[in-house]
Amino acid sequence: MPCVNLSTNVSLDGVDTAPIFSEVIKAVASIIGRAETHVMVLLKGSIPISFNDNEEPAAFGEVISMGGINSEVKKKLISTIGSILETKLSISKSRFFLKVFDTTAMRFQSKM
Repeated sequence: MPCVNLSTNVSLDGVDTAPIFSEVIKAVASIIGRAETHVMVLLKGSIPISFNDNEEPAAFGEVISMGGINSEVKKKLISTIGSILETKLSISKSRFFLKVFDTTAMRFQSKM
């Protein structure tokens, strides 16, 4: 089950977050190759974030998945989720950082 955890310093008060959830779920499911019903998304707003020595709109995200992650998938996730945040919350892609982690990668490394 992929889990997407997004935090932003943008206030979500009064923001219709349903389209954000919907677009992120669809994108992650499609890119990683999982069913939409297995994608979890957490979205937190008004989180204190300073990036490049200022507090302009910014976001940090993590995608954790059991498999389905490679370098091309990482690039697509970063670009697509960044575009969603830019469109829906006016967060510039240059002020968005996404950490992508495949839990199965550690399983192969630990057998060495």
